[in-house]
Amino acid sequence: MPVRMRRTVLISNIMNRKAVEFPVPDLNELREVAERIRPYIVRTPTINWPVPQTGGGPDAQLLVKLELLQRTGSFKVRGALNTILDQLPENLKSFPGVTAFSAGNHAIATAFAARTLGVSAKVVMPRTANPYRIDRCRAYGAEIVFGDTISDLLQLTDKITTDEGRLLIHPFEGIGIARGTATVGLELCDDEDALDAVIVPVGGGGLIAGIATAVKHLQPTCKVIGVEPHGANGMQQSLAHSAPMSKVEVNTIADSLGAPMHAPRSFELVQRFVDQIVSVSDEELRMCMRQMFLDLKLAVEPACAAALAAFNGPLAASLAGKRVALIACGSNIDFNTYQTLIAE
Repeated sequence: MPVRMRRTVLISNIMNRKAVEFPVPDLNELREVAERIRPYIVRTPTINWPVPQTGGGPDAQLLVKLELLQRTGSFKVRGALNTILDQLPENLKSFPGVTAFSAGNHAIATAFAARTLGVSAKVVMPRTANPYRIDRCRAYGAEIVFGDTISDLLQLTDKITTDEGRLLIHPFEGIGIARGTATVGLELCDDEDALDAVIVPVGGGGLIAGIATAVKHLQPTCKVIGVEPHGANGMQQSLAHSAPMSKVEVNTIADSLGAPMHAPRSFELVQRFVDQIVSVSDEELRMCMRQMFLDLKLAVEPACAAALAAFNGPLAASLAGKRVALIACGSNIDFNTYQTLIAE
């Protein structure tokens, strides 16, 4: 039975100091989004972990949702596609295109979604972004604008949306993003029943906000647990302050989880539906990158190893003997960076 929810929620927006009303997506809306984006995405599989676990104990039944097999290599494409499809006019000539700011996965996903739907993309990236990720954006036809700081990225993106009228595809905020990422949770719950817990990597919060919403509709007793790096634990700080942080200090190898801020929409859904958030060290991430290669033969970026690191580390005792799903969120990493990280 779907969990019963309030239809709207009022929270304080620390960005503009005014009340904002947010609708909570219902199950029918999420099913409609899943059908809408279905032609453009991969329905990623959920598999059993093939060898005994080192942290959760041999009695734990460990499952992995392989979202790293998604088009563009991460979950981000779901939210990007859905956001564009929400706004796409019948006459594409009247649509100026989309823009986004990101150091990697979201920029790649936005570029792919735009090309797939026949619109143009202009993405704003830091000059320090990994060249592999920059090349992937260009391969999908995106125009790239570079900035030096997060303030530069935001100002450039704002200028592009204002001057060119492009649609902003936010990396983790907005109803279109939440509904899109919720489809990961729908697929998981449709494939696997009676889950005790789902562990989700947390950066800006867009992925866990959507997954938690879907899981609490379909399996309301299942715990949704987030995991952040010690050096980028902004969601835990936001929850401690009962408001999304406008600035987060980031120092971690998991750059995909290094959100420099949090935002009201995703934060409210996390606050409402997420049961717990834990932290892991960069060394734990490296260890689990190695374990995922040895056990699953997958070469993953640090963010993709975060759920396993939480399962092996801070959650090992509480999840022993449970039926647990890990979200392997994505993997856009070049060979040299991967080799360097696992060797350290």
